[in-house]
Amino acid sequence: MKNLISAYSNRYSISQLDLADSAETNRLHILFISPFLFAFGLGDLIVLSVLQAIRGGERVVSFVYFGIFTLVSTFMFFYSRLIKKIDRSKAYYAKTAPVYLIIWTSMLASVYNFYILGQPFNGVITYCITGLLTLMVFSTSPIPFFVAMLTGLLFLAPGVKKNFGVTGLLDTILVAVLCLCCSLYKRRTEKKYILLLKKQKNNLVAKTFGNFTLLYNDNVIKFSRTKSNELIAYLIYKNGSSVQTKELISVLYGDNADSARYGASLRNLIVDIKQSLSKLEIQKFFIAEYNNFRINPEVVKCDYYDFLAGDEKSMKKFAGEFMSQYSWAEETTGFLEMKMMRSSD
Repeated sequence: MKNLISAYSNRYSISQLDLADSAETNRLHILFISPFLFAFGLGDLIVLSVLQAIRGGERVVSFVYFGIFTLVSTFMFFYSRLIKKIDRSKAYYAKTAPVYLIIWTSMLASVYNFYILGQPFNGVITYCITGLLTLMVFSTSPIPFFVAMLTGLLFLAPGVKKNFGVTGLLDTILVAVLCLCCSLYKRRTEKKYILLLKKQKNNLVAKTFGNFTLLYNDNVIKFSRTKSNELIAYLIYKNGSSVQTKELISVLYGDNADSARYGASLRNLIVDIKQSLSKLEIQKFFIAEYNNFRINPEVVKCDYYDFLAGDEKSMKKFAGEFMSQYSWAEETTGFLEMKMMRSSD
């Protein structure tokens, strides 16, 4: 058993810190998906209410089910908004929790369709689609994913055999096994990719003490547009947190900048950054999703990050200047000075 656990850990285990960027992607996906789930649940509740008024009859189970669906989607949305700022070493499970909530709610939906509504085909389809979409959209740990899929299968198995025969049951089991295998393959691929990005980290360096400079292979990365450098600098300062379009426009063009007017300018900066980094084959550093932008701190060396981690060499390099060319960095300079004074006491 120990050998099996050790083998699994060596091939598939990834630290929470290395998965912090995947966790942020999961969070953004949840923010995008949850309003649709809420609309679905609320819409069904309204339809049920209308049918109740017109036809009468008992629909308590349906009301409870869609009520749970609506509440769960509401919780996922607000939870994912509130969990944005959390220590990166603890971010993965905290930000991925709603993903597992979606899986379990979908398992409930498959059982509900199968046994309560008397729609076996819809129940099986919901079960299969849940597994496949989870693999396509989210980064999940194989074990909890497998537990959820296995639990759903155990509930559905008697009904599947009764309605679709042994062949139908075997097909459903095959889907579950394939989902598990794909989950393991995806996690193994993810781990290999993270190891490759760590090698990139040796060559990609962000210097923030004094003027901000971004280097790759000891050469300064030059963007076509001046503001592109400032945009990257601000995202470096945000330390992996997602920044929305409105905030970036305010930082780059002023608090009173018109979003409609400067939105096109920001899009040009995004294109410039992507093209410049692509030419240098720098991967997974600058990330844009759903009008949210961030950098991945795990793939870049940065004196600021080392300073925050308590590295003595980085603290000695700090001479009271932090991204000096940008006015928005002035407050952070004071923070770093206070942190340095406390460490010397």
